[in-house]
Amino acid sequence: MGLLQEFKNFAVKGNMVDIAIGVIIGAAFQNVIDVIVKKVMLPPLSLLTDGVNFSDKKILLREAFTGTDGKLVEEVAIGYGDLITVMIDFLIISIVVFLVVKVMNSLRAKSEDHKDKTVETPKNIQLLARLNDLMEEQNKILSENKTKTN
Repeated sequence: MGLLQEFKNFAVKGNMVDIAIGVIIGAAFQNVIDVIVKKVMLPPLSLLTDGVNFSDKKILLREAFTGTDGKLVEEVAIGYGDLITVMIDFLIISIVVFLVVKVMNSLRAKSEDHKDKTVETPKNIQLLARLNDLMEEQNKILSENKTKTN
């Protein structure tokens, strides 16, 4: 019964829903990244490299041939071009993710600034800011009283 209760607590706290939403958004974001990489970033790179398709680049170790029994023996090659393509994709994806996280962090920082009246501050941040203001006011009064008594 303990395992069932743990799962219930996990699901009720929203962790399971948060994970599901993250997976769904991640899958949708992958489509966006694929389009950015394949349709926006790679065409100019291809133009710069004079139309070279990196995925076709390879080091041929053994050519394909037809054996004595008439069966085709496939070529053996090191496909370094695929590695280059994947590394370019990774670099572009890293840059895009960095920029998205940077924008999200700046929006979060702006929403948590209780003095910025252009954005509605969440209630928990408002309460913490009010508590902070009250503590600063109390410390100021205490320090003034302390300097008067000295």
